[in-house]
Amino acid sequence: MTATGLEVFDKTLQITNTWLDEIMSDLGPDRHFAWHALGAVLRPLRDRLPPDLAAHLGAQLPLLVPASTTTNGTRRESRSGCGPSTSSCSGSAGNCAGPVRRMYET
Repeated sequence: MTATGLEVFDKTLQITNTWLDEIMSDLGPDRHFAWHALGAVLRPLRDRLPPDLAAHLGAQLPLLVPASTTTNGTRRESRSGCGPSTSSCSGSAGNCAGPVRRMYET
């Protein structure tokens, strides 16, 4: 028997815990802090991506993680987009998604 009774929940818990363990190995042993750090990285990334690419990214995440990137179940209205004026990513949306794609290739 599975821990939660549903295989899909067990898998998302396992993946999310693996991500949190990796974050904790860099930031320290506080799991709560690791969860907030994950959200602190994903929310700005989501806000800078075009809506369709952000939705695609959310679909790739474990079930628990997209919930950490929303505020009251919705995305933030204002979005800087991805382009030359954005300091952390330049060029097209494909350039912004490169680090995200690499994260999932491992």
